[in-house]
This record gives sequence, C-alpha cells and structure tokens, in this order.
Amino acid sequence: MTKRPDPRAAQAKGGRQQSISRRVIRLVLIPSVVALILALIVAGYLVFNGYYTRAVAVSVREVSIPAATALADVQRERRLSIDFAARSGAAAQELQDQRVRTDAALARMRSSAEEALAAAPNSITTRWDDLVARLDQLPQQRSAIDYRATSREKVTEYYDGILDAATALFDEQSRVVPSKDGAIGGNTATEAFRVSDLMSRAASVIVSAYGARSLTAEEHRAFAGLIGAYHGELDEVSEALEPAAGERYEALLKSDAWSRLLAAENELIAAGPWGNAPPAGLNVDAASWEAASVAVSDALLELSITQADAVSKRTLDDANTTLLTALLVSLAAIGVAIAAIVWAVRQSRILVDRALSVRLEQLGADAATMVDKRLPEMMDRLRRREKVDTRVELASRDYGQDEIGRLADVLNRSLSVAVGAAVDEAATRAAGTAMLMGVARRPQRPLQRGLRTIEELQNKLGDEDVLAELFDVNHQLAQTRRFLENLVILAGGQIGRRFHKPVPLRRVLLGAIAETQKYRRVTLRNTPDLSLAAAAVAGTTHLLAELLDNALTFSPPESEVFISCGQASHGVVIEIEDAGVGMPHDALEKANALLADAPTPDVTALRDGAQVGLWVVAELAKRGGIQVSLRTSAYGGLMAIVLLPTRLILTAPDAAATPPAPRERMTPPAAVPPAVPRRAPEPPAPQTPATTAAPVAVAEPPMDDSYPTAEMPAIRDGIPAVGGQTIAPTHAPPTPRPASRPPLPVRRPQEHLAQQLRDEPPGPAPEPQAPDTTRSPEQARSRLSQYQRGWKAGRAADEGDGPRTDGDRKA
Repeated sequence: MTKRPDPRAAQAKGGRQQSISRRVIRLVLIPSVVALILALIVAGYLVFNGYYTRAVAVSVREVSIPAATALADVQRERRLSIDFAARSGAAAQELQDQRVRTDAALARMRSSAEEALAAAPNSITTRWDDLVARLDQLPQQRSAIDYRATSREKVTEYYDGILDAATALFDEQSRVVPSKDGAIGGNTATEAFRVSDLMSRAASVIVSAYGARSLTAEEHRAFAGLIGAYHGELDEVSEALEPAAGERYEALLKSDAWSRLLAAENELIAAGPWGNAPPAGLNVDAASWEAASVAVSDALLELSITQADAVSKRTLDDANTTLLTALLVSLAAIGVAIAAIVWAVRQSRILVDRALSVRLEQLGADAATMVDKRLPEMMDRLRRREKVDTRVELASRDYGQDEIGRLADVLNRSLSVAVGAAVDEAATRAAGTAMLMGVARRPQRPLQRGLRTIEELQNKLGDEDVLAELFDVNHQLAQTRRFLENLVILAGGQIGRRFHKPVPLRRVLLGAIAETQKYRRVTLRNTPDLSLAAAAVAGTTHLLAELLDNALTFSPPESEVFISCGQASHGVVIEIEDAGVGMPHDALEKANALLADAPTPDVTALRDGAQVGLWVVAELAKRGGIQVSLRTSAYGGLMAIVLLPTRLILTAPDAAATPPAPRERMTPPAAVPPAVPRRAPEPPAPQTPATTAAPVAVAEPPMDDSYPTAEMPAIRDGIPAVGGQTIAPTHAPPTPRPASRPPLPVRRPQEHLAQQLRDEPPGPAPEPQAPDTTRSPEQARSRLSQYQRGWKAGRAADEGDGPRTDGDRKA
C-alpha cells in the first residue's frame, strides 16, 4: 500500500504554496511596477514643473499686463494729485476725471487677477495682497486730498508706495519662473516698468515745483537723482529687450518728445533750486514739461508692457510644451506597464493548463453560488415550511474523475449533509410548532363549553354571592383562554374568535379590560364614538389585554391604571398609563425595537415565558398594521401608546346606544350593585322597601350562547360617574320571571317550629328597632338582572356576532 504524503508536512517544508501562474506573473510584474513607479516620478516632476511654469505665465499675462495698464492711470493721478495739493487753483475737474479712469482700470485689473491667481504660487499671491491692501486705502487718501488735509509730501509717499508694491509683484513673478530665459525676460520687463516709474516720479517733482512756484534744494537733488537713475537703468534694460520691445525703444530715442525731455531735464538740473518763481533764463515752462514728460512716460510704460507680453507668451508656450511632454511620457509609461501586465497574464495562461484553471474557477463559482445563494434560499423555504428536495436542489455538474472531480464530490457531499441536517431540524421545528399549536388549541373547546355552562348557571341562580363567585370563575377561564391563545399566536396560528360586524371602540376596550386579572384597578377615560373593523376586533382586544395585564402586574396593588383614547390624524390613539416600576432606558429601547420590527419569535429569547406578552403584542401589531410604542409615564411607570390605523376605524353604527362616560373604574362584582344596561336603559322606578312577601319572578333577556362568557366586569356602582360623583342606581319594578327558573322560597312565620312553641303567649311589646336594611328577594333579583345586562353590554361584539373558538376550527 502506497503511503500518501501529508499535505501539512509538505506545506511546512516548502512554505506557503503558490500557483505557477502567480509566480510567473510576479517575475514580470515586479520589474514592470518598478519601471512604472520611476516613470511616474519623472512624469510627475515634469507635469508639476509644466503646470507651475504655466501658472506663472498665466499670472503674468492675466495680472501683470492689466496691472501695468492700470498703474499708468495711477501715475497720472499721482501727478495731478500732487499738483492739486501744491496749488490752490489747480483744475479739480481734470483730477476727478482721471480718478474715474483709474477706478475703471483697477476694477478690470482685479477682475482678471482673481481667476488667474487661484493657481498661482503663494509668493505671488502674497505680493498681490499687499498691492490690494494699498489700493483699498485710495478712497481715504482722495478724501484727504480734496479737503486739503494732507501735504504733497504725504501724497507723493502714498502713491509711490502703490507703485513700489506693484514693482515688487512684477519682480516676484519674474523670479519664480522655472526657465532661465523666462526669468531673464521677466526681470527685464520689471526693470522697464521701474524705469517708467522713476521717470514719472521725476516729472511729478517738477510739476509740484511749478505748482508751489519753488524748487527746494532737497527736491532738486531728488530730481537729479531720479533722472540719473532712470537713464542708467534704461541703458541696461535696452540690451536685454525682446525684439518687439527693442523696436519701441529705438522709436522712443528717435521721437521729438524724448529730445525735448532731455533738453528740459538738462536745463532744470543746470538751473538749480529756485525761490518764488522759476529763473528768468529757464526755457522750460509747466506746459511744455508736462507734455514731454507724459509722452515719454507713456512710451516707457508701453515698452515694459510689450516686453512682459513677449516674455509671458514665450514662457506660456514653453510651459504648455513641457506639460504636454509630461503627459505623453506618463501615458507611455502606463501603456508600457499595462502591456507588461497583459503579457505576463498571457504567458501564465500559456504555461498553465487553461482547462485546469477554468475548471477550478468554475468549481469555486459553483461552490460560492451554492453557499451564498442556493443554500440560504433553501433555508428560507424550510423556515416557511415548504418541502425541499435535496436531490433536485443540490444537483451539480460532472467534474470528472480526477482530483478536481473528487474535490467537487467531497464538496457536494458536505453540502448534502449540511442541507439534510437543516431539513431535519426544520422538520423537527415544524413538528414542535404544530404540536405546540395543537396543545394550545385542544383546551379551547372544553374551555368554551365550561364558559357557557357557567353562563347558564348565572341565569339560573339568584344568589348574588354565588353569582359573583361564578363571575370570578368565568373571568379566570377567559384569562386562561387568552394565555392559550398566546401559544397559538407565537406558533404562527390565528385567534379562533371571529367577528362579522364592526364593534364600538368602547366595547373593545371594555372587553380587553375584562380579560385582565386585576381589572378592578383599571380606569377608562373618554372614548370616541367610533367602531373597529370586524377583522381587527379579536387581535386588538388581545393586544390591549396583554398591555393592560403587564401594566397591572408591574404596578403597586393599590394604584390605578388609566386608559385614554382619542382621535389622531392617522387613526385612533390609545394610551395605557401605569405608576409601576418602569423600565431601564436600554431595556425600553430594546422593547420598542422588538415592537417595531416584530421578528420571528425566538425560543431562546422567551426564556421562562416572562416576556411572552411582549412578543405576542409585537406579532399582533405586525399582523394588524398597528403601531405600539413604550415610554416612561408621568407617574414613573410606563405608558403604552397604541395607534390604530385609519383603515381599521369606522363610524360607530350605534353611537346613540353608547353614551360617552368621562371616567369609568372597574370594581369587583360582588361589592357593587349591578350595571345599568347600555343598549336599552330602563326608566327609573322608586325603590320598594324590603318585605317578607312572596317573591315575584323578574323577566330577563335570554343569554346568547354565541358570546364568550363573562368578559365584562361591572362599571363603578353600575352607573357611569358624572362630574366626579356617582349617580345612585335605580331599580325597575319586579316583573314575572321565566318559567324555566323556580321561584324563590317564601318564609312563613312559625312554619317549622314545634307545636308547643307556636301558641306562646305574647310578651311585652318590643322596643322600636332601626329599619331593616336587608335586601328583599325582589331587590336582589332586580340587582342581579341589571348586573347581567350590564355584563352583556360590555362584551366586545354586537348582538348576533359571536366569536368562534379554536376548538370549532377544523384541524
């Protein structure tokens, strides 16, 4: 006999086993993944560099160029503002017109910059914020100039600060350009703008001097310094200008305005400072100086804009090229990696038997389908007590006689064993449920017969104490029937009692109270004049009885349980409130979740049967579409809220026969007078004093055997309470009793005494005694008759609609 190798020993020797396909794929995937990672790193750098360069170029085109145009208007406003501050007679209207043009140019600059700077580097946005902050102070500075609350020095300082901030922004944009050519071109554009600003500042000094009719030595030195600075920087900038900007530079040098400006500058420097008026030999006046300086300043500004536009355009083209190259490289790297992966998978399929892989995959798919889909479906069918043929359900394809076939056979046999065990368990469960239902149904018939027998005895007997005891026995049997119906409900069966007509909601509540053990402690408040659909009467009565029984059980013996009933937008709300021990928060949440979900009863959750009522309420609520919830009551106990849906509520057909009572209290039958009948109240009659006359039979309505016995306890003193007081009961005059009931015995004086005692001579007259309060037979009979009629009025069905017990149903 050949010894089979131990799989565990092979695994321990060779380590974790892997498929050939996976090993081959790993040999190719590792280098491919490494190459892919390197390519992605390089591509990422190129993409970032291209994106960054493009963002800078876009910010130059969308921010710097519009900003330079707007700043030209700022320079003009600076010149006019200095002139206005220096001369009281300066043209204010010209200044106001220039301010309007400046505001329009600045608004266009801000609008174009907001979108462009969203992707710009942080250093550029910081410089932009500084420029915007200075521009935001422009309205206050203008107001100070208009009211002449500032000097020309401060005006010059403020406007120079704006232009310095703009120059810093342009300089930062030129520095962050990654490419060398772009950085050099951007720096040249910034220097060109600085040349324009220096020239504009020098022109503003002379404009201020003409306005003040004096040029101080300090202002003369500043003017000479500005002239030398902008000429020196212009010579340096001219060597690095773009072709288009170089053409503008050459045109500027050949222009008449440039020649006149140079001559004026030389004369002003040579003339030196002056006092009250310009020197007599000075050939430069304010008008000629302003014309020449404005023309040259605008030309220099256009030169800087042309230089920035050319540099930004070239930089943007380079950035787009870099970004496109990076994207192409990334796509190529990803394509190579995907091709390597595809090749690896293809090689693994060539090396490994395709048929073997397909069969293993098919076996795994079949097993997953069986475990994840077919097996749960069979379990659901078994829980629904449907028949399951394992030979049909577990039929599988033939995988051959090799190793895979043997593995498939083992899996199928394992599933067969599991399903067989489940089938046996389901059959056992179904048999147990059927047995439980049968055991619960069998006592129903003798219980019903016993209830009817007690009802007949109640009709025949006239002793009030015996009748009260029979009522208690009747009530206990009715409660026993409810306990047995709980088992039927938990087993999935239906309540045997049936109703064929709607029942007033008040009678349903009274019927539920009658099925509780301590019904004397229940107080029923106002009830709307509505009826409950016949199909929902039995379930609703049982549900309310369970909730009442729970409230009575877990509340102090001397406390009351209140039932309130009222209409709502979605039906009728019944509230059952007690002053019991209540429930912890966690237990209350679990109970509400059980009432809301109503899952299939779990035997393990029922334990010793202490929570059977909660499961029964949940099951009945689910069947009838009723909402039940619990919450803490104002008395510290529980309040059960039952919402009967609108589809179960009907208008009461006998509203006149069921007058509303503000408050009803259940009292023991043996301690109170009988209830006043609700359907046909008798007219009041005066009480007849107790006598020893022969009794007269009282006519009573016949008992209907179709109704369950003694399901309605007596109302407080037999009459509804009004305004917190109880109306005294009235008694009908005696009426003849039916022939089926024997008359009460008649007492005759000295009938049973010995002969010697009958003729005893009369003695002294007895002392007067208090009137006898013992009820006469007629009064007792009348009270018992009214008691029985009040009990019938509380039954949970109309006359003629009697329930059927489970004993009457076919097995």
